[in-house]
Amino acid sequence: MKLAFIGLGVMGFPMAGHLQKAGHAVTVYNRGPARAEKWRGEYKGASAATPAEAAAGAEIVFCCVGRDADLREVTLGANGAFAAMKKGALFVDHTTASAGIARELAAAATKAGFDFLDAPVSGGEAGAVNGKLTIMCGGSEAAYARAEPVMAAYAKQMKRLGDAGAGQLAKMVNQICIAGVLQGLSEGLSFARASGLDIEALVEVISKGAAQSWQMENRHKTMAAGKYDHGFAVEWMRKDLGICLDEARRNGASLPMAALVDQFYAEVEAMGGKRWDTSSLLARQEASRGKKS
Repeated sequence: MKLAFIGLGVMGFPMAGHLQKAGHAVTVYNRGPARAEKWRGEYKGASAATPAEAAAGAEIVFCCVGRDADLREVTLGANGAFAAMKKGALFVDHTTASAGIARELAAAATKAGFDFLDAPVSGGEAGAVNGKLTIMCGGSEAAYARAEPVMAAYAKQMKRLGDAGAGQLAKMVNQICIAGVLQGLSEGLSFARASGLDIEALVEVISKGAAQSWQMENRHKTMAAGKYDHGFAVEWMRKDLGICLDEARRNGASLPMAALVDQFYAEVEAMGGKRWDTSSLLARQEASRGKKS
C-alpha cells in the first residue's frame, strides 16, 4: 500500500520502519528534517517536506506527534495533511491526545470524505522497536477493519473500543493504572530498603503472587540501581495525566490517586528528572525518606 507516516519521534521512527519493512511504500514527514533523512537512510523509504506532501495520494496516513497542538498543526494547519488527503483515504492517529481533538478531527475527516481512527499506543519505545505495541482504537468498524492488518506490522494487541475518542479514553485509563502501579511499587521498594530486605530476593518471591506487575518484572532492578533512563519520560507522563484530569473534570470521575501521583511527578521534575523515566517515582520516595531519617 501507499502509506504516509507523520512524526518520527522515539515511537514513530520504528513504527514507520516496520511498515516499510512489511513491504509498503512509506513516505515520512518529520518537523526536524534530519530525523527524516536518518529514517530514509535506515529504511530506504521516501520523505516529504510537509505533512500535505506526505499525505498526498496515500491510502492510509499514520501520525504520532506530541500534543493536541502538534496534532492540530499537522492535520488542519498550513500545509496540513487533511487538505491533501484523497477521498476514501484513512487517517490513523497514534498520538496520545485528548478525546476532544479526536472527535474534532473525526468530524473534519468525515466532512472531507475520508475516515479517521484515534489509535493511541502503549508499550513504550521497546514495544515500538520490537513491533509489540498495544493499540486502543476509536472510530467506525469499517475504518478499524482497514487499519488492523496494516497496524499488525508493529502491534501484538489491538482493539476497537467504540466511536471517535474511545481510543483516547482507553489510553487515559491505561495511564491512570500505570501511575498507581508505579507509585505502589516505589513505596514498596522504599519500604523494603528501609527494612533491610534484599530487594532481589524479595521481588523473586512477591512477583509470583498477587503483587506481580509488568513494572515490577521489568523495572525493579533499574529502580533499585537508581537508573531512570529506560522508557517513557516524566514530562510526557505529566502531559498524559493532565489529559486524564481534564477529562475527569468533564465526566465527573474522581481521580485522587492520579492527581497525587501527578504532584509527585512535579517533584521529580523539580529534582531534575524531567527526562527520567516514569519509574523515577522511587527517587522521590527515597529523597523523602532521607529527609525523615
